[in-house]
Amino acid sequence: MLASKGFTLEAIGVVTAVYPAVWGFGQLFTGKMADLYSKKMLLFMGMALQGIALLWFPWAESLIHYIVLSAILGLGTAMVYPTFLATVAENTHPKDRANSVGVFRLWRDMGYAIGAILTGLIADALGIEASISTIAILTIVSAAVILLRMKKG
Repeated sequence: MLASKGFTLEAIGVVTAVYPAVWGFGQLFTGKMADLYSKKMLLFMGMALQGIALLWFPWAESLIHYIVLSAILGLGTAMVYPTFLATVAENTHPKDRANSVGVFRLWRDMGYAIGAILTGLIADALGIEASISTIAILTIVSAAVILLRMKKG
């Protein structure tokens, strides 16, 4: 998408690097937050941030816009990644914890694979912007499901 909008490889690299940098660095703080604050709210806010950032990607115009959106996406991911694992561990008997985390990771990783295939199919059929928008909407729906269905915690 960025290449089709005329961005250089260097600019694309910067935007691409911001996401994992914010995600990785952010987890140093959000991992501890999952022990102190509501896991439900961290998961909801993180998924919502990811969805909102993705929703704005097709309409961004400048390099600064994309860098900010990539940072917001990374912050959202930093909020959900350790919190999901902490939630699974907290709600599982210690004897079953390793197995439960393994099952969670299987489904999470399968979601990555299915998401990649779905994204590619939608991009081929409707374009990259429709693909990103679809994933954004699914992510926002996931945030709503967390808000409405997850027990307090």
